[in-house]
Amino acid sequence: MREFKTLTVARTGQVATVALKQPPYVQGANIHWEIGSLFSEMREDDSVRVIILTGTDDVFTTPSPKTTYDDPEWPNRALDPKKIWHTFTGMIRSHQAMAEIEKPIIARVNGDAIGLGSSLCFACDLIVAREDAVIMDSHMGATFDGIYGTTRKIGGHDWSNVPGDGGSSLIPLFMTPCKAKEYLMLAKPYSAAELARMGVINYAVPAAELDSKVDDLVEQLLSKGAYALARTKRMANARVVDQLNRTLDASAGYEIVTEMQLFLRPHDVQSLG
Repeated sequence: MREFKTLTVARTGQVATVALKQPPYVQGANIHWEIGSLFSEMREDDSVRVIILTGTDDVFTTPSPKTTYDDPEWPNRALDPKKIWHTFTGMIRSHQAMAEIEKPIIARVNGDAIGLGSSLCFACDLIVAREDAVIMDSHMGATFDGIYGTTRKIGGHDWSNVPGDGGSSLIPLFMTPCKAKEYLMLAKPYSAAELARMGVINYAVPAAELDSKVDDLVEQLLSKGAYALARTKRMANARVVDQLNRTLDASAGYEIVTEMQLFLRPHDVQSLG
């Protein structure tokens, strides 16, 4: 496989491990587009049967640090038609590729999964996380203090935007409507242990047990018939694919429009009038 700017890929037999590099990325990198490209490539590779998606440096993934809407790079993202198109289609491609690939994807959540990290986590088929990992969709505001013993400003921004990179589409499949709206609209953080108790993710384990739990799931998946397992994923994911087809384009478009509004009229975003 070719090299990527935001991802690394390692192969062990029939298992591929994809690791998410942490921002800031190199110039011109687009993690949405690269995830879509990689999973599309792996869909054609029948020597891969199981995929593990994980992070690096004890972090699953966090947003790029953007402090205010005065960021000088913002106009390049918010108003450049080519960048808008590339980001929009990358969002769509990444989730379509992960939902439609016939190989099971295990999220090995080795640390906090914030913003896009939350969306990628819930785009996987099985989720195993460190029990102390914070999982949060930070699009609607990312500041919190004193939660889980931290005083960080997760995501590094004080403004709000639509969870358009998968959160608005996927979270309603995992949570009740009230909980999904709290998670998305209030940017509510959860520990992995809390989400496991709620039945939202499969397992939350101590950090020292993360690899053994993931390895156990990989072993179980590889023990199944290859064709039966692939077809079972397709059937189990039919509702996910349908949900993405109905909602992902709109949510991605709303996110991009809102970002343009934040740049053009930053002080008017608190009123509908």
